[in-house]
Amino acid sequence: MKPGLSMYRNLLFGVLSVLICCTLSFGCNTSSRAGRVIVLGLDGMDPDIVDLLMSEGKLPNFAKLRREGAYGRFLSTKPLLSPIIWTTIATGKSAADHKIGHFVAVNEKTGEQLPVTSSMRAVKALWNILSEQDRSVGVVGWWATWPAEAVNGTVISDHACYHFLFPEGQTGGTDVTGVVYPPEYFETVRRMIRRPADLTRDELAGFVEIDDDEFARPFEFSDDLSHFKWALATADTYRDLGLHLWEQQEPDVLFVYVEGVDSTSHLFGHLFRAEGLAGDLAAQQQRFGQTVEKMYEYADDILGRYIDALDGDTTLIVLSDHGFELGVLHDDPTKTRDMRRVSERYHQVEGILYMYGNKVSPRRRLLSPVLMDIAPTVLSLAGLAPAVDMPGRVLTEAGRIEEPPRRLASYEGVPTFGAESPADPTADPAILERLASLGYLDTASPKGDRNLAAIYFESGRYEEAAAAFAELLQASPDNGALRASYGGALGALGRYDEALEQLSKAIELEPLNPEPYHNRALIYEHRGDTEAAIAEYRNALRYRSDYAPSLQALHRLTGSSDVAPSLSNEERQALFAAQQASDAAKRGDYTTAMEHLDRAETLAPHFPLVYQYRSNVAFLMGDLEAARRALEKALELEPDNALFKLNLERLGPSEGE
Repeated sequence: MKPGLSMYRNLLFGVLSVLICCTLSFGCNTSSRAGRVIVLGLDGMDPDIVDLLMSEGKLPNFAKLRREGAYGRFLSTKPLLSPIIWTTIATGKSAADHKIGHFVAVNEKTGEQLPVTSSMRAVKALWNILSEQDRSVGVVGWWATWPAEAVNGTVISDHACYHFLFPEGQTGGTDVTGVVYPPEYFETVRRMIRRPADLTRDELAGFVEIDDDEFARPFEFSDDLSHFKWALATADTYRDLGLHLWEQQEPDVLFVYVEGVDSTSHLFGHLFRAEGLAGDLAAQQQRFGQTVEKMYEYADDILGRYIDALDGDTTLIVLSDHGFELGVLHDDPTKTRDMRRVSERYHQVEGILYMYGNKVSPRRRLLSPVLMDIAPTVLSLAGLAPAVDMPGRVLTEAGRIEEPPRRLASYEGVPTFGAESPADPTADPAILERLASLGYLDTASPKGDRNLAAIYFESGRYEEAAAAFAELLQASPDNGALRASYGGALGALGRYDEALEQLSKAIELEPLNPEPYHNRALIYEHRGDTEAAIAEYRNALRYRSDYAPSLQALHRLTGSSDVAPSLSNEERQALFAAQQASDAAKRGDYTTAMEHLDRAETLAPHFPLVYQYRSNVAFLMGDLEAARRALEKALELEPDNALFKLNLERLGPSEGE
């Protein structure tokens, strides 16, 4: 018996109602299929190190996720700076759109330098979108979340633990505006925060080897042990606060960020399973050689606690923003004397990404996931359709996750939840001090706007890049690096004469920067002057021998990456001996380094590089007079070498002058 016409009409009306709902609302609400989601961010975890330690049985919870969930190496994008990347993850938009470009920016009203804040983000984050779509959220420690925004749930901003570094913060006496939303939740947070001084000797003993005097030292970020105490206490705090929110408030989506692995890798990563260390480095390794490995194991323990907190309706997403090259000694051994390596140089472009739980099938492989895939995937798991202006995709290959039709152009526009703007930010000296101690803070010239201009350039938006660099130069006309980048943008636009003028000025201002030489070589190539281009590529490598763009270009034009093809056989042997000296110096073995240099000087007494290396090793040994004499000899042999001149100036006059 066929159904009656009224049944068809009722069915049709029901379908139309769903379509109207999907069209008129901000997103297609499919809450009947929605589950809960935890996004656990573990900064700086490297996939190669995870695989290594997992193979040794040291990361059982990651091994569980590999067996029972989905996994893929997570491809990040340069610049590999945490505030940029974590904001891209949280928004599904590139830095060119969300406008977070560095760790610090400048307050346009006051001119002071300050850490990036939520008010600087130009697009909505997932917690804004989810709140507007009647989903509850929890956010803990995520980059650039201070001042905490109004959401349907709770935001514990990235300033929460910094506040309690101040003595008065321990009693809650300082200004806590914007640290937590809603403000009345602040007292709960305050009671749960661990401070560096709260860590016991036994807790630290699991990571580092210290004596009583070191344990009792007062806190300051310039002290590596203090810095590690902060990283561990903060990781404990954000781990526990995330679990507390999950259990007590039961948000639909929880975002938790833990930085411990990245900070520890910056401090002690060069010691990770490094062999043949001597002197100061050997002493460092005795005390801190296991710290990074133990922090990976600690991260695995955090993961285990969140696995235990899951229910059958929850999907767990575990990710890092980038990897970290460990066990590599710095080219400049002075950088490791205080166990601090500078900025993002050792960051790797691949991070980790695991999915587990609801709708995820065992042993699935994620297919080349990228940063902007996370936001669409989280929305889909929460029962919402991603917007058309979100470039990423839903990671459907993880299992039974569907990608709903994208009918909504954008979630941007007038906010419908928490429309009031966060408070005008002011600088927090504790955060600035910490960023400086890790080498992230450029106190002379914040780089956020320059990073955004560079992102325009890498995206092929050369007009926008050139305009952005030109605007930056108006404020900093003597910045050679900016002029080099501006010249590169002009060259990409085919404005070669203007570009060459800017590049020549850049070299005058900063003769050791390889970028203007490289950009000038590119222009010579475009004009067909291959010989001049090769010479300029070699000039770039003269001042930075590992500058990859010039190495690649030189190999392309000559079939070899040899910077100095005219070296004699004796000079090549001397170069090899000097490189052996450099390797020994990196390990802290200065005696062996000098023995190699003595051999190099005997082989090629008129080779400037030998004396450059001898100066470096003498400086490391504390013999400034010998360092000066070696540089003077190098400059005598190569009078136009800007590096020799600058280093001699830095050493200052000799004792007799």
